[in-house]
Amino acid sequence: MLAIGALLGSALIAVPVAAHATTAPAPAAEAVVAAVGLDDPAKKEIAMKIVSSAENSSLDWKAQYKYIEDIDDGRGYTAGIIGFCSGTGDMLDLVEYHTQIKPGNVLAKYLPALRKVDGSDSHAGLDPNFTKDWAKAAQDADFRKAQDHERDRVYFNPSVNQGKADGVGVLGQFIYYDAIVMHGDGGDSTSFRNIRKRALAKAKPPSQGGNETAYLNAFLDARVWAMKQEEAHSDTSRVDTAQRVFLKKGNLNLNTPLDWKVYGDSFHIG
Repeated sequence: MLAIGALLGSALIAVPVAAHATTAPAPAAEAVVAAVGLDDPAKKEIAMKIVSSAENSSLDWKAQYKYIEDIDDGRGYTAGIIGFCSGTGDMLDLVEYHTQIKPGNVLAKYLPALRKVDGSDSHAGLDPNFTKDWAKAAQDADFRKAQDHERDRVYFNPSVNQGKADGVGVLGQFIYYDAIVMHGDGGDSTSFRNIRKRALAKAKPPSQGGNETAYLNAFLDARVWAMKQEEAHSDTSRVDTAQRVFLKKGNLNLNTPLDWKVYGDSFHIG
């Protein structure tokens, strides 16, 4: 009993020391909170809503899994939550991935046609039932997960990773994401990587000691230039009355509430 009492006494003495020691990591915890990125679930949800406002004139991005139409931009069919296109390869990649995880799905039979029309606006081998089958496929949770997977792999993760490497915050990472969604990341002059290159020629990102706002303005200037190179993208309101509005307000963390316009329509996230 004496030995137990001695141990208990020493434990009681040690408690204040241990409690004092736990206060030291607090600054690190604050740093983690400050470093939240666009990949934070709440911020990602905001990103999806803002992109949907521009791509589909709606904040309800989850209703877009079934969306499909030819918007006459030279890219064939545009479909799904991020505008996968039959003419640019990302729709083909999506259907191939979906077929890997779910062989015999309703879209698998279109793979030969998707391979042939890649790089063009042709519907050859897709009409007349591809749009109906796309909508049918979107009722399947596996196909919705496949869309999420390809969105993240091709667009979301690369833009967030590049944004973090450049030292920009949540807004900057979103600005990158919206650009890569519209322009892709190929080798052409209007691709994401070349928009970024034009921006870097005008301003340094925070990772190189530059001012974040000045750099993001340079990026948006380069983005507007890229959009104006193509008639289908010549309306720059998704930059002018949305992203630039957030930037002018100094909302580098993309905090709510958010108010913006796209193509004349007003949107709000509380």
